[in-house]
Amino acid sequence: MTAEDDSYAVLGALGDPVRRRLYRHVAGAPEEVGRDAAAEAVGISRSLAAFHLDKLVEAGLLTVSYRRLSGRTGPGAGRPAKLYRRAEGEFAVSVPPRSYDAAGRLLAETVERAGLDLELQAAAKAAGAAEADAAGADLEEALRARGYAPFRDGEVLRLRNCPFHALAEAFPGLVCGMNLALLDGLAGEEWSARMAACPGGCCVALSKNKNH
Repeated sequence: MTAEDDSYAVLGALGDPVRRRLYRHVAGAPEEVGRDAAAEAVGISRSLAAFHLDKLVEAGLLTVSYRRLSGRTGPGAGRPAKLYRRAEGEFAVSVPPRSYDAAGRLLAETVERAGLDLELQAAAKAAGAAEADAAGADLEEALRARGYAPFRDGEVLRLRNCPFHALAEAFPGLVCGMNLALLDGLAGEEWSARMAACPGGCCVALSKNKNH
């Protein structure tokens, strides 16, 4: 079986609409999710949620940990709860096959070698500002549409997912600088983007400007 076949098999696990809703809920959650919370979030029974969550684990889309949610230990504390979170791997399928990732790496390497970081950041900020004008005032929806999986941490918007994860690992300075500029443009006047990495997520967080 090829890597492409593996990706088809993994993404095929998301063919069921209930399973897709569960995956989106867990993948977008800032913390691990238990079966009860997942079932309530998508409006199904706990047993059905458990079945589909474990299928997503088998497919490699979610991972599992065990923890007592009550915080108690020792005899009488009860069994640890089974908790789910998004797996770190990523899967992509293109029909017919395409190599956008290879093109992205080549372009990033060329820009980095040419020292065009500032030019890239200026272009990214302009693109973000143009998208903000088109999307209107709903920043969270714009971030969600781009795959950032935003969530509130008090008055801060943190980003559960990095849409440029593979490139950011290979070219961290270049790509994270581009990402910061893009989000700075997208944030508009009401929000400010800054480097503040979310564990397992994006390197940027957004805070509301005081004058708003």
